[in-house]
Amino acid sequence: MIDAHFHIWQLARGDYGWLTPELGAIHRDVSLADWRAIRAASGVTAGVLVQAAPTEAETRFLLAQARHAPDVLGVVGWVDLAAPDAVQRIRALAADDALVGLRPMLQDLPDPDWILQDALTPALQALVDADLTFDALVLPVHLPRMLQLAQRHPALRIVLDHGAKPAIAAGAWDDWAQGIRQMAALPQVFCKLSGLWTEAGPGAPVAAVQRYAGHLLACFGPRRLLWGSDWPVLERAGAYAEWHAAARALVPPADQAEVFAGTARRAYRLRDPHAG
Repeated sequence: MIDAHFHIWQLARGDYGWLTPELGAIHRDVSLADWRAIRAASGVTAGVLVQAAPTEAETRFLLAQARHAPDVLGVVGWVDLAAPDAVQRIRALAADDALVGLRPMLQDLPDPDWILQDALTPALQALVDADLTFDALVLPVHLPRMLQLAQRHPALRIVLDHGAKPAIAAGAWDDWAQGIRQMAALPQVFCKLSGLWTEAGPGAPVAAVQRYAGHLLACFGPRRLLWGSDWPVLERAGAYAEWHAAARALVPPADQAEVFAGTARRAYRLRDPHAG
């Protein structure tokens, strides 16, 4: 069973601009050992480690952590796709087999059209050439832009993080649901069943995500939907075991092998930890 989206961080590294004391208990160091301890009770045995800082230094830190961790099946890192030497930077990082994708943290950029600029085309092609996945950390406002991007680059595998973060706490639905439906019509687009509980707002029961999770499964199907914890950010909403159990209850038993393992392997071309 694969956790397709979790984080670790060391605050002293100093490049997590968003990770402030105001975030409470998650403003602490978290390690692979911490993740192992908390996921074990749910039967999760492996995962994909995802960047949390917009620096190549953090990406190299994660790759170094993964090097001695057979249960980390891949790392999603970061590169400045707009850098003049972005292609060379991507190639250099991709020389490490643990790198399976890149995530530009689009939700934090002021211009929602940033990803559509022509100057990024060589970097996006470099992802395709290196067989890397584009992780899309986006909000609903980005879905029309991501649709254009996916149509321009049909060979680029795209994974929508956290169901594109619907505003569950505000009860928003129509624009998000339509955007998800349009993205799911493109065969190279995958989506993570992750992060939804956090979007439901403080104190919301995990059941608040049911309608949204159901829409993701209906649109993407089990072969393009992959489960992730988004731990330790998840702790702002509730416990790892509770989110895992709720997701298992939301996904029909016949689909669970895909959503909780198989889809992650396809979306990220994950290495086999049992291979010689």
